[in-house]
Amino acid sequence: MGTIVAHLGPKGTNAEAAALAYTKWLHQKTGQECCLRPYPSIAQSIRAAAEGQAHLAVVPVENSLEGSVTMTLDTLWQLDGLQIRHALVLPIVHALLSCAEKLTDIRTVYSHPQALAQCQGWLSQFLPWVQVVPTNSTTDAIENLEQEKTAGAISSQRAAQLYNVPILASAINDNPDNCTRFWVLSLKSVSEAFNFGENQASHSHTSLAFSVPANMPGALAKPLLVFANRNINLSRIESRPTKRSLGEYLFFIDIEADANEPFIQAAIAELAAYTETLKIFGSYSILPI
Repeated sequence: MGTIVAHLGPKGTNAEAAALAYTKWLHQKTGQECCLRPYPSIAQSIRAAAEGQAHLAVVPVENSLEGSVTMTLDTLWQLDGLQIRHALVLPIVHALLSCAEKLTDIRTVYSHPQALAQCQGWLSQFLPWVQVVPTNSTTDAIENLEQEKTAGAISSQRAAQLYNVPILASAINDNPDNCTRFWVLSLKSVSEAFNFGENQASHSHTSLAFSVPANMPGALAKPLLVFANRNINLSRIESRPTKRSLGEYLFFIDIEADANEPFIQAAIAELAAYTETLKIFGSYSILPI
């Protein structure tokens, strides 16, 4: 069967496109054969890798228009043992799929919340009257479009080909430079048995997350000074609620350095003194896909 790769399904999602791009790169680097396995949600894709149902999971983490994919961050924090192996950036081009004869016939538009948000300007301009309905993925509602003639789905041109559904409008995302960053996740132990095309070269990024002991002055400043004092650049920082009580947050950070470097190891050791829980998700490079 080869390497099993979990992703958000059904077929035709952007997550599947990212998984296909990654498995093509992996095959060219290592000769490995891969088998894609779709899951109904991002969280289930990640859990599949964490529980050994899949060797890898390819999941979205950040969009250039709408920011972070919170389900990915929250699920990764909740689980232990997962490591980021690689990252890749995929251009995202949305299309409106429908069996309606014209735009004015459409009354409902379905899609994943991220896709709906990335096209909200276009929807407001050309379909201000429609009811917008969030779904688990961009392809969830496509199979029902033939029966629901007044509905449309925001998805990809590839999905239109796969499901044989007409495209009423293409490139409807509000910014033509729309792109999404994906992480490739696996259990740390998986690297002992599989070759993921990694080498001994230094990785470009390290991702981590931490909670602080209490909401008080300096609680976040002290951890951040650990990096500032060492001239370590942070390419991203974001807070997420701990889900324990109002006003308590976790902080997700990407740093532009390899955690195997001695000065990064020293920073992480000092960082631990200012945090309640500290999780290192791994060092990785962004693939040229």
